[in-house]
Amino acid sequence: MLKKYWKDFVIFWGLFVIFVGGIFFFFYLVSDGKLGFMPTFEELENPNNSFATEVYSADGKIIGKYFEGSENRRYMEYKDIPQSVIDALIATEDVRFYEHSGIDVRGLFRVAKGMATGNSAAGGGSTITQQLAKMLFPREANQNFMELAMRKFREWVIAVKLEKSYTKEEIITMYLNKFDFLNLAVGINSAANIYFSTSPDSLRVEQSAMLVGMAKNPSLFNPVRRPDKTLGRRNVVLSQMLKYDKISETEYDSLKNLPLGLDFHKEDHKEGIATYFREYMRLYLTANKPEKKNYKWNKDQYAVDSLAWERDPLYGWCNKNLKSDGSRYNIYTDGLKIYTTLDSRMQKYAEEAVTEHLGGTLQPTFMAERKHKANPPFSNDLTKEAINEILNTSIRRTERYRSMNKAGKSFAEIKKEFAKPIAMSVFTWNGVRDTTMSPLDSLKHYKSFFRAGFMAMEPATGHIKAYVGGPNYHYFQYDMVSTGKRQIGSTIKPILYTLAMQEGLEPCQKVLNVQQTFVLPDGTTWTPRNSTNKREGEMVTLKWGLANSVNNISGWVLKQFTPEAVVQMAHRMGINSFIDPVPAIFLGSSEVSVKEMVSAFSVYANKGVYNSPIMVTKIEDKYGNLLATFQPESREVITENTAYLMANLLKGVIDEGTGIRLRYRYKFTNPIGGKTGTTQNHSDGWFIGITPDLAGGVWVGAEDRSIHFQNLANGQGASMALPIWALFMQKVYADKSLAVPQRDFEKPNGVNKVLDCDDEGDEVVTESDFVDEIFD
Repeated sequence: MLKKYWKDFVIFWGLFVIFVGGIFFFFYLVSDGKLGFMPTFEELENPNNSFATEVYSADGKIIGKYFEGSENRRYMEYKDIPQSVIDALIATEDVRFYEHSGIDVRGLFRVAKGMATGNSAAGGGSTITQQLAKMLFPREANQNFMELAMRKFREWVIAVKLEKSYTKEEIITMYLNKFDFLNLAVGINSAANIYFSTSPDSLRVEQSAMLVGMAKNPSLFNPVRRPDKTLGRRNVVLSQMLKYDKISETEYDSLKNLPLGLDFHKEDHKEGIATYFREYMRLYLTANKPEKKNYKWNKDQYAVDSLAWERDPLYGWCNKNLKSDGSRYNIYTDGLKIYTTLDSRMQKYAEEAVTEHLGGTLQPTFMAERKHKANPPFSNDLTKEAINEILNTSIRRTERYRSMNKAGKSFAEIKKEFAKPIAMSVFTWNGVRDTTMSPLDSLKHYKSFFRAGFMAMEPATGHIKAYVGGPNYHYFQYDMVSTGKRQIGSTIKPILYTLAMQEGLEPCQKVLNVQQTFVLPDGTTWTPRNSTNKREGEMVTLKWGLANSVNNISGWVLKQFTPEAVVQMAHRMGINSFIDPVPAIFLGSSEVSVKEMVSAFSVYANKGVYNSPIMVTKIEDKYGNLLATFQPESREVITENTAYLMANLLKGVIDEGTGIRLRYRYKFTNPIGGKTGTTQNHSDGWFIGITPDLAGGVWVGAEDRSIHFQNLANGQGASMALPIWALFMQKVYADKSLAVPQRDFEKPNGVNKVLDCDDEGDEVVTESDFVDEIFD
């Protein structure tokens, strides 16, 4: 009998051994990478996860991120993941997660049984670890059935290897940090913020259930596009949590009736708060070492950038510092934490101030005037030929032109295309408007808008607290705080007066208010003139001359020194831009940035000490390890006494000069120093204001200097720029949480000069008295 079945017995067990051995051999080949890609041990130990760099304000708010493509992922440790998220995930996706070693055999049989009976049970055959394997090492596109089957086997092997390399908690952490919740929400941390505007630790149970529900199919269960389907899926997750005792029956009955409660906001580098600041900082951090060949048309900027590379640790930080593996830091993938000097509250007030003045007052006024222009929006003194040249230049700067030019079209053909109306959406201060307009008309449309640059900083620390580079970063991306430079008008005059105070002249010293004539190098003469003849021929004080921006008095002061001395003083005070050392220097024809002007004026508020404006206080890695700290460059440029005398002169501008509307219109009563500035044809309006604790500066103008107000009343710095500073400071002082004091400038012991001038002949001031220089 035994002999009868012996042969069958041997054949059966032989086949069984071969079958089992074949399976083992098959999985050995899979594991060894012989049947397709298999990650190495090093790749499993160090998966290539990209994490977004987070940008924090000084008051602890996340104000933005830098990330690559759609990889908007914020790293989160297991201890910070809400228990409700973990419970929902395991109950729904892998209830035996803590019992298997990567592959759940019982789960596979359960799914097979469900498919056979048509009963789709909650939870699939893939474990959380298998799903993680698929996320870490994505499947190739367009695979056939056999390739997909082989890929599935490889994922099983990867899952087992992951289980050997990581703890269950680490696998959960990796999964929730890696999963793409769509809408640039990668990882649970970003998802909580984007879908509910909250942090993960504040997620409610129903919110956790919704996010976990998306794991089944995020495209299908997209809460933004398919809220009803997502709501149904969320309730399925809640029912699974009830089934496995993660929530009670009472909680389930209550939670399943709640709406999704989305507070969705899309994260984009063009949206949100401090867009100009974030972009400027990104370029600053990722700057390469300056090479002269890249600065053919801007040698002065090459000198500035080279100095920054050598002396400023933040400039090019990503390229000047190496990680432990010898590679450079990547701002888009390394999950850095950048702690800035910006205050989110002040930034909000600054953006509101720019919007309120530009959109609510200045632009409507200009559009009313625009109706009376011969060739709007351009000035009436421009010829048609000049306007045509400006527009042709603008056409050549567009991507549309570059694309058509690359295709071989002539400029005449391109310009003809630019004249054809097409459907488009355009920016207005009342919102984006859908319209039909030719590309050429759209260029004119955008040129019609006034731009602005505003920056506020703490004089004592150099910390930039607010930064607005334009009206709307999405449509006007040129930064008018740091990148853009414009003629500064009378705002340069305090630097000239600084020389006077430093060399012993006094605020109340009187000089004759008469025109000053300068002999130029070629033997000709130049006599600047004032916009009015107010008090001409009288003895007036230097304080009165600066307060009223009188060119006669500035000319007299310059004659006591030299244009070269003014340039040297400007550079010592932090202005790196080129300033031409000519007699007309005090008219402010040189082009300087808002950032430079604010930092220079902050010297007066900081007792003569210059602090370079800084954006960042420290940088950490994604684990919170400190990588770098930053301090401003600090140096004494004038004496404390000189700084105080200049602060007193600038207070005169506000109390009795061109900045007086801060008193009678905006009702400021605290000590403030400042200076307005207006350039030729009122193309540029400036105001720099200082207090002992905050310095701020504003420039306002159009993209082209040929677009401006036709009258000085609307075009002067006191009308165009000063209101933004005023609106900002009103909001700052009203916010008691900021606790910005309204104190006076501290008087040094050595100052014994008369500061309250008895200027005989003073008149009752009116706003019409105060205009800045007219270029001759």
